[in-house]
Amino acid sequence: MMGASWIRDPSLAEVGERRIEWTKNFTPVLMKILERFRREKPLRGLRIGACLHVTTETAILVEVLEEGGAEVSICASNPMSTQDDVAAALAARGTRVYAFRGQTVREYYECIGRVLADEPQITIDDGADLISTIHKLYYSVESEELKYVRPVIGDLDVRELVGGMIGGCEETTTGVLRLRALAREGRLLYPVVAVNDAESKKLFDNPIGTGQSALDGVIRATGMLLAGRDVVVAGYGNVGSGIAQRLRGMGARVTVVEANPIRALKALMDGFAVESMKRAAAHGELFITATGNISVIRGEHFKLMRDGAILANAGHFDVEIDKRDLETMSIRKERILPCVEMYVLEDGRRLYLLGEGRLVNLVCAEGHPSDVMDMSFSLQALSAEYLASNRGKLPIGVLDVPRELDELVARLKLESMGAEVEELTEEQARYLRSWEPGSK
Repeated sequence: MMGASWIRDPSLAEVGERRIEWTKNFTPVLMKILERFRREKPLRGLRIGACLHVTTETAILVEVLEEGGAEVSICASNPMSTQDDVAAALAARGTRVYAFRGQTVREYYECIGRVLADEPQITIDDGADLISTIHKLYYSVESEELKYVRPVIGDLDVRELVGGMIGGCEETTTGVLRLRALAREGRLLYPVVAVNDAESKKLFDNPIGTGQSALDGVIRATGMLLAGRDVVVAGYGNVGSGIAQRLRGMGARVTVVEANPIRALKALMDGFAVESMKRAAAHGELFITATGNISVIRGEHFKLMRDGAILANAGHFDVEIDKRDLETMSIRKERILPCVEMYVLEDGRRLYLLGEGRLVNLVCAEGHPSDVMDMSFSLQALSAEYLASNRGKLPIGVLDVPRELDELVARLKLESMGAEVEELTEEQARYLRSWEPGSK
């Protein structure tokens, strides 16, 4: 066991504790689950390793898991997303926390190694860095990050670790894509619940949560007015569509860039202009990427951009805006605001990158509103319980969240908001189950 936490400043614990308690006002579903877990202890004796953004909402999820009887170790899922006061508060409670804001690549993977050294039986991921590290170690797939992980885990037997693994949960679209790639190759080592794909996650957290928080990050970083602004959104999936809708609601003129023809058609029929990035690059004032792919905005696009264009990323990894091209094409780089870097190109044009090209909502703001994370993290807690209660019974693969858990979270959220669900009559329920009735 690794043991001692690795955080930035233990003296911030009291501030973090106050912020966590405030956040509980906006997470009623998680609080209901916490009460039940405290009574029933469904995770008693289990070790859970989490690689998540260390925020106030995450702290409440950790509390739920610990009240359920689990021993939790947590590291950050992004080098820049940790809220240091929250990390300090969790460490003061006795949770093993390996996270602090502004980690180097080495420190980031050393922290992942520390979670693995605590020998988790259930993994909870946001982006799949924890589970992919396990798989790289297991299959001896050499990568740059493993040279930082191996010295930390020492003589840990990875095959023994995998042999004791009950299952995992994954929070993001990017992470689920990585896991499905492993499953297609027949190399996934244990069952993983795709929390991201649950309806009460993808219909709310992705479009509504990211839609609001990404714009919050842009505004906090720049102070810019969005009304009347020419904004280009790359990607029209669950995340990009939410960002585009909220930009329109704030009066922006929105263009969508999308590689998938069906999603592009949906964007067009939703009333947005749809263009290639090459065309959009010439007129956009603000660009927000949300595709999950690499080099969505690259050198050929930077050459076309107007002076003063602003670049932001809402995807999980910092690969959507090609920073290598930006560095190569620039004659000068300067941090002009806490979350804004200016790149001066050879012809004198200035391009501004927000949050180092990382998740703009977490680097430049505080992430999703707590109200929407209430549902996502409730699904994480219930999925962990589902894995524990079905230990050894689930097939290896990327699994759906059980429908009843998805609907339970939605019902609890509705109740907390004072809404009611219509109840079907027996006749209506029978009609929906039958094939015989026709037109009358």
